[in-house]
Amino acid sequence: MHPKARARVTSAAIWAICLAPLLWLILRFREDGLGANPIEEFTHWGGTSTLILLLLTLTVTPLRRWGGWNLVRYRRRLGLAAFFYGLTHFMTYVALDQFFAFEYVLEDIAERPYITVGFAAFVLLIPLAVTSTRGWIRRLGRRWQRLHRIVYLAAGLGVLHYLWKVKADTLWPMVAAVVLAVLLAARLKPKRARRRKARVRR
Repeated sequence: MHPKARARVTSAAIWAICLAPLLWLILRFREDGLGANPIEEFTHWGGTSTLILLLLTLTVTPLRRWGGWNLVRYRRRLGLAAFFYGLTHFMTYVALDQFFAFEYVLEDIAERPYITVGFAAFVLLIPLAVTSTRGWIRRLGRRWQRLHRIVYLAAGLGVLHYLWKVKADTLWPMVAAVVLAVLLAARLKPKRARRRKARVRR
């Protein structure tokens, strides 16, 4: 396949991944109106979509390092999609669950651990979304990469938020935790590769 055609196909696939949660939501709403508790379903949808997109964002580096698939140019799109669903998740809780009663929102954040870690994960995503433009990348230079490593902590807090929220049915949170652990482990460079790189620098 021609490189330009491959890039177009890849770009279309990434867009499809980013928009898939919205399509699923529309189909689910047309099917049964999101069930007996639509607000809870909508909130859960936003959180799950955020975590899935975050994990997909973290697959870019391992795919390039171990599979030879360079999708770095599409990582920002996946990250912004994750932030969009995270914002939807948070605003659903604030607007539809708490009706903008910010004193109760702050009380929940302070007293309910799963909301505390979920809110912390969302706050960590804000500077990543704001600095995702090319202008910020040029402005921050090497500091941009260090800043965006916060995504690892945000993903970990997201998994913990999910695990503490479900309480009993922990299958999918544990699956997410294992996936995150594998993705983080895949980032570790073998000692042999590190020694070879150090010799080259000398």
